[in-house]
Amino acid sequence: MPKRPANQLRPTKIGPFPSAAAGSVQIAMGGTRVLCTASIASETPRWIKRDEEGNPVHGWVTAEYAMLPGSTPDRKRRGPDGRSTEIQRLIGRVLRAAVDLDKMPGVAITCDCDVLQADGGTRTAAITGAYVALAQAIATARADGRISSNPIIGPVAAVSVGIIDGRPHLDLDYELDVRAEVDMNVAMDSKGQFIEVQGTGEKGTFSREELDKLLDLAGRGTRKLMEVQRAAL
Repeated sequence: MPKRPANQLRPTKIGPFPSAAAGSVQIAMGGTRVLCTASIASETPRWIKRDEEGNPVHGWVTAEYAMLPGSTPDRKRRGPDGRSTEIQRLIGRVLRAAVDLDKMPGVAITCDCDVLQADGGTRTAAITGAYVALAQAIATARADGRISSNPIIGPVAAVSVGIIDGRPHLDLDYELDVRAEVDMNVAMDSKGQFIEVQGTGEKGTFSREELDKLLDLAGRGTRKLMEVQRAAL
């Protein structure tokens, strides 16, 4: 197999997946595959702000993330752990940046991201796929009359970048990730604005110039991913 250029995404597909949820897709980025579903709750969280008559004044979007036992060569044990909790909070924060919660009062949507196969970039793939499932669920809620006006501000997507052998790389698979001197996950919106940047010098430090190159690379990657999202929708 020819070596992938450092500035190129892995082959990425987002397709339908049979589910009872209001939104459901499977995203494949290289060898990483994540099932993303979006379910509409019958009740909003109790802490949601309410008006004088007790009606919710806004909605909510949250996420859960898990790696299934067969997603890695060594069986992944079931149950919550610190890594999964941190990742699902990240996914929820990014997805909420895609919607105007005030335009979906009383509607709570949970996006479940289950990693079927892990080959690097599972959290970024989960964000990119979950946005599509979320958009599908919102379309269902609008068709059912639960949401009167479109709350979607615009798509969001995420991608990993890193420095390997002194060179910036886009969309790290596992082989690249374990060799990375710098590892970064970047989530962006359709305007090219950053929602979240998680970066670490795994094996050393990195310069401002290298940081700028990585962020530029991530911007190009997320724009390509949004084209895949649009095609899926």
